[in-house]
Amino acid sequence: MSFNVNEKDGYNANSIRILRGLEAVRKRPGMYIGSTGSAGLHHLINEIVDNSVDEATAGFCDWIRVEIAPDSVVTIEDNGRGIPVDEHSEEHKSALEVVMTDLHAGAKFSQRTYKVSGGLHGVGASVVNALSEWMEVFVKRNGKLYRQKYERGVPTTPVEIVGEAEGSGNKTVFKPDSEIFRVIEFDSRIIEHRLMELAFLNKNLTIEFIDSRDEEPYRKVFHYEGGIIEFVKYLSRSSKHVIEEPVYFSGKKNGVEMECAFIYTNNYDETLEAFVNNINTIEGGTHVTAFHGSLTRIMNDFARRTGVLKKNAENFKGSDMREGLVAVLSVKVPEPQFEGQTKAKLGNEEVSDVVNSIMQDKLPEFLEINQKILKRILERISQAASARIASRKAREMVRRKNAFENTSLPGKLADCTMTGKKNSEIFIVEGDSAGGSAKQGRDRNLQAILPLRGKILNVEKASMDKLLKNEQINNIIIALGTNIGNDFDISKLRYDRIIIMTDADVDGAHIRTLLLTLFYRYMRPLLENGKVFSAMPPLYKVSYGKKHVYAYTEDELKKILDELKEKSQKFDVQRYKGLGEMNPEQLWETTMNPEMRKIMKIDIEDAEYANDVFRILMGNDVESRREFISRHALNATNIDV
Repeated sequence: MSFNVNEKDGYNANSIRILRGLEAVRKRPGMYIGSTGSAGLHHLINEIVDNSVDEATAGFCDWIRVEIAPDSVVTIEDNGRGIPVDEHSEEHKSALEVVMTDLHAGAKFSQRTYKVSGGLHGVGASVVNALSEWMEVFVKRNGKLYRQKYERGVPTTPVEIVGEAEGSGNKTVFKPDSEIFRVIEFDSRIIEHRLMELAFLNKNLTIEFIDSRDEEPYRKVFHYEGGIIEFVKYLSRSSKHVIEEPVYFSGKKNGVEMECAFIYTNNYDETLEAFVNNINTIEGGTHVTAFHGSLTRIMNDFARRTGVLKKNAENFKGSDMREGLVAVLSVKVPEPQFEGQTKAKLGNEEVSDVVNSIMQDKLPEFLEINQKILKRILERISQAASARIASRKAREMVRRKNAFENTSLPGKLADCTMTGKKNSEIFIVEGDSAGGSAKQGRDRNLQAILPLRGKILNVEKASMDKLLKNEQINNIIIALGTNIGNDFDISKLRYDRIIIMTDADVDGAHIRTLLLTLFYRYMRPLLENGKVFSAMPPLYKVSYGKKHVYAYTEDELKKILDELKEKSQKFDVQRYKGLGEMNPEQLWETTMNPEMRKIMKIDIEDAEYANDVFRILMGNDVESRREFISRHALNATNIDV
């Protein structure tokens, strides 16, 4: 087959565009930081902080400071060696300028400088520079303070000496570019969480965080002498422990270092935080697969040897090992192969062999010495296996029941006519009253309604068999069609979107959190695939003349009222205490109409945070609860008086 092509077709040499310097980063920022939303914005901080942490890992830094100032200006400072400022032999300009403006320049490409690093690709600092409205970098070296300024990645000054300095280190100050990011508003909890992780993973490191955006600046210092042992205690602080202290072991082989700590709790889920060169690999990888596999083999071997598993009994499953497990796994790899710039998953096959080898050497040795700990862990695993068998019987009962009932949908569900089609959605609605209005006001072709009566079961403290016997949760499972836990199948999801619609008050927030906990624990792919949303009903209706407008926040209300007052317009304000106060037309207009409504996508990080807050507020850790309430008391709204 051949095609007739000529220059008049418009595809010629001039069609080939060359993106020079950092222009490619600004043209396609998502390729480098994942997105131009909140995750990408916070990734800018991570890239600079990771460079400072690499200095700490190499033994040249023990202090990092991160500050968020008004107007979203970020300052990150460390006491590492400082970026070299002398002339680069090939580029014939300061090495500082090369690092900050060349996409693939950095010491991370040479293992002579860093044996392992988190800023793997050598693009971090230059990408942040390219995506910042402006940036200033200060370097302390050789008793001098050096500085260079940039605008959108382009130097506006030479590297110049601006004073004397003691010690060494870097200070980077930047403002993210509003031309790149949809919203420039840093979330202190996201930053705090990452800095705390880094302090746990590097026990000789002190990290200071300051949020000076409020009138009273917030300051917190992170330093953990116990390292990942303290990390495990922190992650399990709201749970009842099966063993008193975490199991800990470490080792090194073929240039790969590994350390691991874990504890067992009375929870029904696993909490595993896995890191490669201080990077949180939230999607796992070869190190996580090897950890799970080795743990299962080792514990089954001990169960056989101690008689916990009888001769003809089947082995414990991997899910039995993971129930109630809280673990931190950290590996240091000279040449890690991550999937993508955001480094969410490790691909190195050789790391799997090293993790297996170290665990086979170290973990049995620990358990042989600590027989009491071994006995309690095996009891906990055996308990999980019994619960698994019970829940399997319960699921089979549900399946048989559904088969006899011709897989009938819940009676309360008002289904739509186009389930499974693109844009079909199910609203999980708080209360029969709001559910009734939603059923009348919806688009019956694409919108299904499932009302809930009160709060659902707290799955945080419930076993699988108890969960499956709960009518409200069963209704949700059957309506969605995906099943749950190990039987979950997202391909069977009956709707394109799941929208949680609750009142804008404390009870509504509680119900939303319970639902998110259910999805996070037992239906996580829904969150990972962006299927879960939260409806955002208005707080106020403002009527004036024959018109009306809705306000979704206090700020919106103030703006509307100020405009009406300027026009000397008479108005009436109605405060909605719940969804049930709206008639079907109002509920459709404000909360359900795809062309008018506001909905918020819930991602996995949101669900993790909701789950963490839930544990803090409902758990046994009084100190964490006191600190949380003290920190957020001034921001609390919708408090029943």
